[in-house]
Parts: sequence; C-alpha cells; structure tokens
Amino acid sequence: MTVVLTAKDSAASSRPGHGAQPPSARRRTGRGRPFDEVPRWQIYLPLGVYLLFTLIPFYWMLLFAVRPAGSTSPVPWPMTGEHFSKVWNERSFAVFFQNSMIVGVATLIATTLVALAGGYALARFDFRIKGAFMLALLCSQFIPGALMLVPLFEIFKNLQMINSLGSVVIAETVFQLPLSIILISGFIKNVPVTLEEAAWVDGCSRLKAFRAVVLPLLRPGLIAVGSFAFVHSWNHFLFALMFLSEQDKQTIPVGLNTLIGADSVDLGALAAGGVIAAVPVVIVFAFIQKWLITGFSAGAVKG
Repeated sequence: MTVVLTAKDSAASSRPGHGAQPPSARRRTGRGRPFDEVPRWQIYLPLGVYLLFTLIPFYWMLLFAVRPAGSTSPVPWPMTGEHFSKVWNERSFAVFFQNSMIVGVATLIATTLVALAGGYALARFDFRIKGAFMLALLCSQFIPGALMLVPLFEIFKNLQMINSLGSVVIAETVFQLPLSIILISGFIKNVPVTLEEAAWVDGCSRLKAFRAVVLPLLRPGLIAVGSFAFVHSWNHFLFALMFLSEQDKQTIPVGLNTLIGADSVDLGALAAGGVIAAVPVVIVFAFIQKWLITGFSAGAVKG
C-alpha cells in the first residue's frame, strides 16, 4: 500500500505545473516571455538613448559657457570663467539672481500657506458650492497666463505696483494656487480624521490639532507644492517681462533675453547665464527628489 501511494505521489509530482508557480502568475512581456528573461540591453539601450538625447543640450550649454571665445573645440578644454564673470558683473546677473530668488521664495511661502488653508477646507468641510468650487479650480488650469496680462497690468497699475517684485509674486501665486490646493486637499484626505478627533478629545483646539497631528504628516506634500511653485516662478518669463521694466527689478529669464541682440548673440555669455539659471533648480530637485515623488503621488490618490 505504501508503494502504491508513493507511486501516485511520484506521478502527481511529475505532472506539468504541479507544485510550481502557474504561468499566469509570472510577469510576462508582450509576446509571453517572462520579464526576468528580457536581455538587459533591451532595457538599457532605450534608456541610454533617451538620456543621451536629454543631456546633449546641457553639455552644449556647458561647453559654450566654459570654452574660450572663438574656440571650436568639442571638449571644454582649456576652460575659462570669463563668460561667467562677464554676465555676473557686467550684465547685472547678480541683481537678476537676487530678484529671482526673492520672487521664488516669496511665491513658495505664499502659495504653500494659502494652499494649505484652502486644501484643508476642501478636505475636512462640506459646503454647498464645494463641487462647483473644485470644478472652477480645475477649469482655471485651462486659462493661459497671456490672456490675463492686460487685466492684471491694469490692476497693478491702479495699485501702483508696476516695477515692483510684489506684482510678480502675486501673479505667480494666483496662477499656482489651483493646482496646489487640489494637491494639498488630496494629501490631507489621506490623513485619517480620527487622528484629529483623538487630539480634540485630549483638549486640543482644531488649530492646535492640525499643527501637532496633521501638519507633520503633510511634509512630502508641502515640499512638492513649494518646490513646484518655486521652480515655476524662477523660470517664468512673461509676468516679469510685463510688470518689471526697470533693469534693477528684472529677473533671470528677462536678463537672459537681454543677451540676445538684434544683430548678434553672445553665445558664451548666453550659455553662462543659462548655467547660472539652471544651478538653483538642479540643486533643489537633487535634495527633494524623494519628497517630491512621494508628495505628488500621495496627493493624487484622492481628489
């Protein structure tokens, strides 16, 4: 009897697929081949081509920035810093950099604070026009900034804010708020309301409970919204061009435009200015990459 059972067990174990992972549970590619068996070169080759296509413009800009004027060498040797010195000292890029930093940081703070209040209201309170308000926020993303230049200019002119960095900060904040409020609202909805209720039971007010319980959990979302607002205001050209006419009030994008003459272009100075403009953005994303991805993905889970 034991022999018969052993033979049956042996026959059962020899059946195809017995005791093994079913084929449907294995990761497969388009033609049914398991994903783990895909040659590595089929993965790295497209990624390498895309990376090369992305990095060549940056290399070309860096090459013109550090290569001596008149040189045609495809490698940055010998290197020179004359173009950086020219744009920083002679073309007032030190002033442009300072103005851009003021606009970027002020827009970051204003957008984050207002979006935090608006997102909390949408996530925690129910009111009659909540759906219509959310629809208006979404529809506002389809309005181009150029369409609002004339009314904004008239408003800032009546307020005597032309040639003031505050006008650019207000305009940038207004256009950043709809998306920021939606992201913050989705992120707050992922925080269980029971945490706040427990704090209320312990005697905390709504503001204190929000500051002690909810706010620490919103760090990835706040970093994502703040960094997006900073980078957008740092790179935005249109508002600064329209509202700032004095040279000592202009920002880096407008300063780069002044390097393009009617008859000639100083490529070395233009490339050096581009490197100066790109460095803060690269540094910001290098330090907050982890928080940025977490914040955008968490804020998009619930709307």
